[in-house]
Amino acid sequence: MATRLTASRSRGGRWPSVLAGLATLLLVAAAVMMAGAGPAYRGELITLGEAFNILRNGVYAAGAAVAVSVMALLFSMFARRFAPALVVTLVIMGAAALLYVPWQHWQRAQEVPAIHDITTDMQNPPAFEALAEAREAAPNAVGYPGEATAQQQRAAYPSIRPLVVNDAPQTVLSAAQAEVEEAGWQIAQITDNQIEATATTRWFGFEDDVVIRLTQLEDGVQVDMRSASRLGTSDVGTNAARIESFLSALEARLE
Repeated sequence: MATRLTASRSRGGRWPSVLAGLATLLLVAAAVMMAGAGPAYRGELITLGEAFNILRNGVYAAGAAVAVSVMALLFSMFARRFAPALVVTLVIMGAAALLYVPWQHWQRAQEVPAIHDITTDMQNPPAFEALAEAREAAPNAVGYPGEATAQQQRAAYPSIRPLVVNDAPQTVLSAAQAEVEEAGWQIAQITDNQIEATATTRWFGFEDDVVIRLTQLEDGVQVDMRSASRLGTSDVGTNAARIESFLSALEARLE
């Protein structure tokens, strides 16, 4: 009986365990590269191109981890080696979790236009004043890109519209400032009718500039907003989502 147990354990040799170990190492490498690319760029340790290369290699490593895991799983099932089978099953689940974020990002990029400047007023967009110098030093322009961008915005984000509230201008300005501070944006300037601030993304630390403009109406205040990335052709919907979220939160605060 002992001989049969030993033969059962040795069935398949070391391959199931070796492949399970390799898959685990590939998953760890993928996690380190994918999680570390953004902070390394944000800390100015590498360039943006190098960060994207690291991220891409992390995706490849995760894919390789899945491929090796499938091989290990087949060997383990054939050899009835349940421990390696469990390990590689967990590796496949971990790799799927890692790949979900870049896959979702890629899918979103296919669905939205390649624009990076979104505003509630495309005819007279709120202008950057205090942040003009910072934007001049960045790749993307200070001024609004124009009608071509406006047409793409109308088609992709029809819900981006001004917010009109029945409150005093100072009340709206104070509420808007509170929302900006709660969001953690760095305020550059506050005037009687406008707030300029910079929002920094968490992972890569990309800087997007925001301007909020108040216009007094006969029966209230119109709030217009513009959110524009300093870097990149497409914002993958980030600026539109920021405007919608902010104006919804501002409306709720004023109510």
